[in-house]
Amino acid sequence: MFDFIYWILSYVVPFLAVLTVIVFVHEMGHYLVARWNGVAIQAFSIGFGREIFGWNDNHGTRWKLSAIPLGGYVRFVGDMNAASVPDPDAVANVDPALAPHLFANKNVWQRISVVAAGPLANVLLTFLILYALLLGYGRYTIPPVVGEVITGSVAEASGLQPGDVIVSVDGYVVRGFEDFQRMVATSPARQVTVGIERGAEAQTLTMVPDVAEVEDRFGNMQKIGRIGVSRNVADGDVTIYRPGPIEAIGMTVEEIRFIIQRTGAFLGDFFVGRGDVEQLGGPVKVARVSGEVATLGIVALINLTALLSLNIGIFNLLPVPMLDGGHLLYYLVEAVRGRPLSMKVQEIGFRFGFALVMALMVFTLFNDTIFAYFGILR
Repeated sequence: MFDFIYWILSYVVPFLAVLTVIVFVHEMGHYLVARWNGVAIQAFSIGFGREIFGWNDNHGTRWKLSAIPLGGYVRFVGDMNAASVPDPDAVANVDPALAPHLFANKNVWQRISVVAAGPLANVLLTFLILYALLLGYGRYTIPPVVGEVITGSVAEASGLQPGDVIVSVDGYVVRGFEDFQRMVATSPARQVTVGIERGAEAQTLTMVPDVAEVEDRFGNMQKIGRIGVSRNVADGDVTIYRPGPIEAIGMTVEEIRFIIQRTGAFLGDFFVGRGDVEQLGGPVKVARVSGEVATLGIVALINLTALLSLNIGIFNLLPVPMLDGGHLLYYLVEAVRGRPLSMKVQEIGFRFGFALVMALMVFTLFNDTIFAYFGILR
């Protein structure tokens, strides 16, 4: 019994806290822009399934918490379901006074703005969290100078030498040796371009990091990139860098761009046969990671919230019917054609999207369970 309570408090509670914040922000993005565009909103739900409790506001919207806390939705008046598929009968038979407020009757650019607002709200949440952490805590940094180059390593083969100052990786500014390590680690078996300064001379080197399997502090195995360099850290090498409010904006935007680019590269690996299914994670893995990160403190959990929010925003922009990206695809086609796709075509697309998303959920859940099982056996 004690073990079960410990599991709930250590894994489920942090996971649900993180997920609820991310879902609420995402759906609030849809809700606010819909309200600004005069859309009648039937329900705002955190979770799916049976309602646990809720209330109606002055605009007739039902705010509710539902039984399955793995997502949420904003449902507009005239929708067939929570995926915002319009109900032709409801649209055709609606009260004429309400008709201008139906989402389906708004112009295509208004619908695009409402749909895009959810993922953009996730990106904004990520920006605000990372920006606030950067201003509030600064960042620990070490001078980006190469200390040792291991004989026979990728770094040696590329021409990297002790004393070289790293200034950039793939166009991203390197402000500290920790930046260099992170940028290389997130590029296993992918070519990186490294800008260095050797004395007064600037050079550009290219290299492909080896794939190394390492164990993190929680005992999880991760595959990262390594090139074979190290650096001794002496007293006084580690400093706290505190950017000003304006510089912090640029640094935060660059960090978000880096995460998006690396996420895209990770997903791209699966299309060229380099992807590792063990690195994919579903709700079980996210719950485990949330619990592990929670042991490091509230700041680490807030930082994880920012990263997951960004990834959920990116995922929702994929052009898959049922996701926000699928809706946007339909509306962009409508903007180009001057008329919407037929309901039959849209319905086929939504069925395909639903099947694809469900298959992905089942696969990641199975993947989580299998690797967690073998992880326990190890």
